[in-house]
Amino acid sequence: MENTGREDKVLNDLFFVCSVIEFIGRNTKNKRRYVVQRLGETQLSRLLELADVLHCQPIEVSAMELIEACAIEVGVFDNVADCKYTVPTHFDIAKVYKRLIADVAQSEDITLLCALEQVYESWISDSIDNYNSSMFYESPQYLFASFTTGKPIEG
Repeated sequence: MENTGREDKVLNDLFFVCSVIEFIGRNTKNKRRYVVQRLGETQLSRLLELADVLHCQPIEVSAMELIEACAIEVGVFDNVADCKYTVPTHFDIAKVYKRLIADVAQSEDITLLCALEQVYESWISDSIDNYNSSMFYESPQYLFASFTTGKPIEG
């Protein structure tokens, strides 16, 4: 199925939100689940709604405003420092999350916001954020099948 211009915009907005979540997580050394919890539905909805405007400024600006507004404190989860290989960019990881969230939303016929919360709250978020595992570079089909199964699918 081909994306319409509206669908492309929505997916681009979702990509921006996932990028901000990843950027905040890395800079505050927090699991992405915690970042999503701290942002809450109000800020996440606002980000999705204003993404086309907010993406025009450096991601650092949006991230720092949210860190302050949501009182996100520095944690101890440093998956970048712990990585033994090449660290994927925050945009690389955002793309992984965007695809999975879009697949979950479509398959369950739920909003992107609801799917975003489901994905980041699930076991798969910790697996994707372990840069020493292969999960973050698995195919979108594998990630979706693993997510729906509730665990990584065996070979």
